[in-house]
Amino acid sequence: MHSTDTAVLMIRLIVGLTMVVHGVNHAFGGGRIAGTAGWFDSLGLRPGHVQAWMSVLVEIGCGLALAVGFLGPLAAGGLLGTMAVAGVIEHRTHGFFVFRNGFEYVLMIAVVVTATAVSGVGLASVDHALGLSGLTGWAGLALCLGVGLGGAALLLVVCWRPGSVHPPAAEFTDSTEVDVDATTRGDQ
Repeated sequence: MHSTDTAVLMIRLIVGLTMVVHGVNHAFGGGRIAGTAGWFDSLGLRPGHVQAWMSVLVEIGCGLALAVGFLGPLAAGGLLGTMAVAGVIEHRTHGFFVFRNGFEYVLMIAVVVTATAVSGVGLASVDHALGLSGLTGWAGLALCLGVGLGGAALLLVVCWRPGSVHPPAAEFTDSTEVDVDATTRGDQ
């Protein structure tokens, strides 16, 4: 294994497992699926329960696939799509900085997963063991962007209704989501 393979392995493990934990939190943390669904409804994503389950499945499934290096460009594409949707729906209007709920964090994850699609998942991967390591470079990038941005665009066109945004009911508030503005003001 070369140093590049080790670096890609480290990136895959940290980013992939971070996304797994994020998906598990959407399913079982705070308000559980009902809380995540209510939050998605409040952002204009319809139907909220379907969107909640889809986000959980994509974050856990693609996060695990990226971590072990299985179908690298597809896994990266799924995570890129998730970050693109989050960036458009929730973070873009808050500016750049994550401490203001901006798009800094989702941009970084999107770029890192896209870079793994370009570089390939390395020798320490399921793809390498199965002889699937040929999808790198331009082909890996095209597959990642097609799945990620194409899927995100389709989801936004079909399911996002920003004009129908309503605040979530108190019982559906996902207590695991941090009100960054309140944190900055010292309310929490």
